Amino acid sequence: MSTWNLPQRGQRVHIQEVVMRDGLQIEPIFVPTEDKVALINELSRTGLPKIEVSSFISAKAVPALRDAEAVFQAIDRVPGVAYAALVLNIRGAERALECKVDEINLVVSASETHNLVNTRMTRRQSRRALREIIAMARGRMAINVSVSTAFGCPMEGEVEPGEVLDIADEFAALQVDGITLCDTTGMANPAQVHGLCAGLAQRWPKTRLALHFHNTRGMGLANVLAGLASGIHHFDASLAGLGGCPFAPGATGNICTEDAVHMLQSMGYDTGIDLDRLLACSKQIPELVHHGVPGQVVHAGPWNTRHRVPSDFEAIRTRALERDAQQA
Repeated sequence: MSTWNLPQRGQRVHIQEVVMRDGLQIEPIFVPTEDKVALINELSRTGLPKIEVSSFISAKAVPALRDAEAVFQAIDRVPGVAYAALVLNIRGAERALECKVDEINLVVSASETHNLVNTRMTRRQSRRALREIIAMARGRMAINVSVSTAFGCPMEGEVEPGEVLDIADEFAALQVDGITLCDTTGMANPAQVHGLCAGLAQRWPKTRLALHFHNTRGMGLANVLAGLASGIHHFDASLAGLGGCPFAPGATGNICTEDAVHMLQSMGYDTGIDLDRLLACSKQIPELVHHGVPGQVVHAGPWNTRHRVPSDFEAIRTRALERDAQQA
């Protein structure tokens, strides 16, 4: 870590919210549409630059997001906020266009096994499908390509960096707006992140680069710092630490949005996000999903939270001073 060069204080770091898609897709209950809309509207006013609203995929595959059209039609569009959606095929992209989505997020896995489980396609088939979507959507909305299992596959194990770079090179050459490297099941460690990501901003200078981490093994925020030291300044995160991939064994929650924002702001970075408003949103999540969540700052408060001293503090101090005087 001592050889890494973190950005100077004041650097802008972009946190992109994925709770409404990646957070809810694994939940066994269906969060009512009106509750989703209300939360998105509140998140839109926290300063978040991008919110992944839903996913235009099969309702049978991900029933928790079967109301994608209804949500997009009902939300308030706040200027300066990009509203994104995940799509896997042409039909999904067409649905996104009909809903006036600002950005579509396309997905292919670096792992062949995970890609088959996740999309029912080989990587070659997925890459062909993504090229067709890009050709159809170019100029009509922004396009981001996410490379899943970029840091390891829960079924295959290690993923060769060359496999990740080969996929990303293809889509960078097609001049998509963004590429996201995804730690789908929280297998990444900071040294690995720095090793893969260092130099990527120079490799694809015209492409917005982002990282998507899960905190499955407790290394999520450390991986954010490794990404920052590698020159990447865009990160996905999920409110309250909710999330996981239903097609990836062991994929527990994403890095927690408010925890990431709190860490970055404590270090002097500019996220443009109102942490108090974000925490107010996070407090709603347990009631929506009917269980506890792993976010930490929402429970402990920000680092500069101050608590009252004990009621008998003056008596404690007086006795301590008396002992001092006796021992002098």
